[in-house]
Amino acid sequence: MAMVDQHGTTPEPRTTLDEFPLVREDFAHRWTALISSTVLANITRPELEQLLAVFTTQVLQAVSADPHDPELGRRLGRSMVEHDFISSETLERTIAFLGESLIPHFHLPPTWSGRLVRVLGGLAAGYSDGLRDRTLDEQELSKTAAVIATRRAEAAHYDSETKFRAIFNSSAISMAVLGLADEMLDFNEALLGLLHYERCDLRAVKARDLLHPGDRESIQNVIDQLASGAVEHHRSERRMLRSDGEVVETLLALSLVRKPTGEPAYYVAMIENMNELRALQTQLVRQSLNDVQTGLANRQQYLGWLENAAGTQGPASLALAHFDIDGFRVINDAFGHDVGNRILVDVANHLRAVFDGVGQIARIGPDEFGVLVKDPKDTPAVIALVDEALELLTEPVYVDEHGIGVTASVGVVARQSRGVDASELLRCAEITVGWAKADGKAQWALYDRDRDLRDRELCVLAASIPGGLELGEFRVDYEPVVSLADGGLVAVEAKLRWDHPERGLLDPEQFLPLTSSTGMVLRLSRWALERACEDAGRWFAAFGDRAPVLSMDLTARHCQEPELVTEIGHLLQRTGLPAKLLQFELHEALPALITDDQADELDILAGRGVRLILDRLAGGNISSERIRQIPLGGLKFAGCLVHGLDDGANLIDESAATALMKWSGILRMPLMAEGVRSETEAKRLAELGIRWAQGPHFGEAVSADEIHTRLEATGG
Repeated sequence: MAMVDQHGTTPEPRTTLDEFPLVREDFAHRWTALISSTVLANITRPELEQLLAVFTTQVLQAVSADPHDPELGRRLGRSMVEHDFISSETLERTIAFLGESLIPHFHLPPTWSGRLVRVLGGLAAGYSDGLRDRTLDEQELSKTAAVIATRRAEAAHYDSETKFRAIFNSSAISMAVLGLADEMLDFNEALLGLLHYERCDLRAVKARDLLHPGDRESIQNVIDQLASGAVEHHRSERRMLRSDGEVVETLLALSLVRKPTGEPAYYVAMIENMNELRALQTQLVRQSLNDVQTGLANRQQYLGWLENAAGTQGPASLALAHFDIDGFRVINDAFGHDVGNRILVDVANHLRAVFDGVGQIARIGPDEFGVLVKDPKDTPAVIALVDEALELLTEPVYVDEHGIGVTASVGVVARQSRGVDASELLRCAEITVGWAKADGKAQWALYDRDRDLRDRELCVLAASIPGGLELGEFRVDYEPVVSLADGGLVAVEAKLRWDHPERGLLDPEQFLPLTSSTGMVLRLSRWALERACEDAGRWFAAFGDRAPVLSMDLTARHCQEPELVTEIGHLLQRTGLPAKLLQFELHEALPALITDDQADELDILAGRGVRLILDRLAGGNISSERIRQIPLGGLKFAGCLVHGLDDGANLIDESAATALMKWSGILRMPLMAEGVRSETEAKRLAELGIRWAQGPHFGEAVSADEIHTRLEATGG
C-alpha cells in the first residue's frame, strides 16, 4: 500500500524502469496481446511491442509528473493516432488496460489513481485531437479533390464531375460550396443532417446566418484574409445554429477556390460536429471510471471518493461497508457466467435500494462491492442498513426452476475521516471482510483496531518464516517418549521450533497454523523431516536396534503430495534410517481431508514398514470409513482424555476417558498418550493399557545431542 510520510510527500513507486527493465517489457507484452487484433497499422507484432514499451515509459512519466502536466497525456494520445492506432476499439481497450493494470503492475501507490484518471483523460483528449487533425487532413485531401473535380466539371469533364459528386454526396463530413455573395451553392446530405434543414430551406439561407451571432464578425475577418491571399485556408471551432435555433459546436475548415486567372471563385467549407467528439471523450472517461456490468462506479472511482473524503475538506466522519459475496464461484461453476453476471446486477440493485441517497456505491472487485457513507448518524444506523441489505440479498433470483440466493460477508469501518490515508481505510475494510468470512460468513464484522494490531503481528510473523528458515533460525528438538512399564526411552517425537531473534523460542503451535496462509507448510514439513531423519540415522548408526523410534507429525498438505512414497523412500535410503524406526502421527482430522488415492499412498508406506498412528484423540468425531482405509499401527490420546485421569478431574471427563481407552484396547494395537503432567495420570494410563507416554512429567523436548547423551548414559 502507498503510505504518506510525516512531511506529506508521496513516496516514489517501488518499481522503476531503471531497476527492473523486464517489468516494462512484460507490461508492453500484455498490452500488445490485448490490442494487436484491433490495430489497423501495417506493423509487425515485435515492432508493436517495442512501440508500446516506449508508450509505457511515457505513461509512467505522465502519472509520476509532479505537478501534473496535462500535455504529457495529450501527447501520448496524439502519438497513438500518428502511428495509425485509429480504431475506437484500440483506444477503448488501451484505456481499460491502463486503468486496471498500470498501478498494480508497477506497484504504484493506490493513491495515484487520481493521477492516472487525469492522464487517461488527457490521453483521450489528445487522441480526439489527433483523430480530428487526421480527419481534417484527410478532409483537406478531399477538399482538393473536390476543387479539382469542380474545375474539371467547368471544363466539361464528366468523369471527374461524377467522381467529385460521389465524394461530396457520400462523405460523412458536412460539406458546402459557398458563393462569394454568401449564397449556398451546394451542400451534401451530411450538412442537412447536422443542421436539421430540408434541402429547399437550406438553399434559401445565407451562409452567414448559419453561424451564431457571436461568431459572425470574426468569420468575416477570416473571409477577408482568404480573399486577400494572407492565408490559404482557415480552421477553427465555431458555433452554428440548427433550424430550431439549437447551438451546435463545430470545427470549421474554410478554403477559397480561385479561378485560373487568380480571382476568387467560391468557398469550400467542411464542418465536423464537435459535440459528438466531446461526447465520445466523455464516454471514454466515464468508461474508465465505471463498471460496465452493473453501472456502478468502479474501484478507481471509489478510491477517488476515499481520497476526497479523507482530505481536509472532506466530512468529519465516514463509514465504509464492503460486501463480499460468499461462494460466488459456486454460482458461476453451477450456472455459468451469464447467470453470475445477472446475480451481480441484482446485488447492485439491492444495494442501490438501501443506500441510494445515503452513501456512494461502487463495484470494487469481481464479487465485491463498497459503500461509502459520509457523516453517518452513528455506527448502529450504518449497521442497520447493512442488515437490511443482507436481508434483501437472500431473496432468490429464479433461473429456470432454480431459486438462487446469495449471502455476503460485510466489513464495516466507522471512524473519523480527515487526515486518514485512503489506502489505510481500504485495507481496514478488506481485513474486516476477512474477519466476517473467517467467523462463519453471511454476517457483518465491525473493524476492531486491537484485533487488527494482533493480526498484523501474526502476519508479520507468518511473512518472516521464509527468511527465518533461510537464516537458520529453525531447529528440531525431540520430546522423550517412554514405556510406562519400565520408564525406558522407546521413541522421540520431533518438534519443529523457531528460535526467533525478537520473540525468543517459539513452539510449533505458535507459528505452524500461520503457514497455511503463506504456502510454507510443505517446505517446513520437508525441512523438519529431513533434519529429524538425519539425526535418527546417526542414532541408529551409533546404537543399532537400541535407537529410539522417530515419531513426527505428517501434515495433510504433505499427504497430498503425489510422490510422497518415493520422497520418503529416498530420504530413508540417504539417511540410513530403517523404515521400522520411522513413525508418522496423523492428526485425528486428517483422515477426512485426504482422498482415496492419498490413503492408498499411506497404505504403501505402512506396507514398507513405516508405522502410522492416529494422533491427538480427544473424543472428537472421526470418519470410521476413512480409518478403515488407513493401516493404523497405534492410537495416541491427548487433551481432556489424558487430564481426565488426574486427581480431582471432572467426573464426565474421567468416565469418557476410561470408557474410550478400554474400548480402544479391543482394537489390539499399541495405545499411547501425550501431555502427561503427573504421576497419577501416568499410573492410570498404564492401568488402562497405555504402553507409551510423553509429556512434562517425562521431560521436555531437548536437542539431538542431548538425546544422544541420554542413550549413551542409559545404554538405550
